[in-house]
Amino acid sequence: MSIIYVLIPIAILFVIIAIGIFFWAVRSEQFSDLNKQGHSILFDDDKIKADENNAKRSTNKSDQDN
Repeated sequence: MSIIYVLIPIAILFVIIAIGIFFWAVRSEQFSDLNKQGHSILFDDDKIKADENNAKRSTNKSDQDN
């Protein structure tokens, strides 16, 4: 029965730490873009980067032509 006197404060400490970590994650915007991880599984990053580079190149070409 005396072990409960030790386990209850330890459990309360774990809950306080978990709540602190949760609020830290919210403040540091860890949950700001929840869809990013889902899209990273479905789409290849190299293809996305290549598309972005092609778009930049075409924009630069049109700027140079003017």
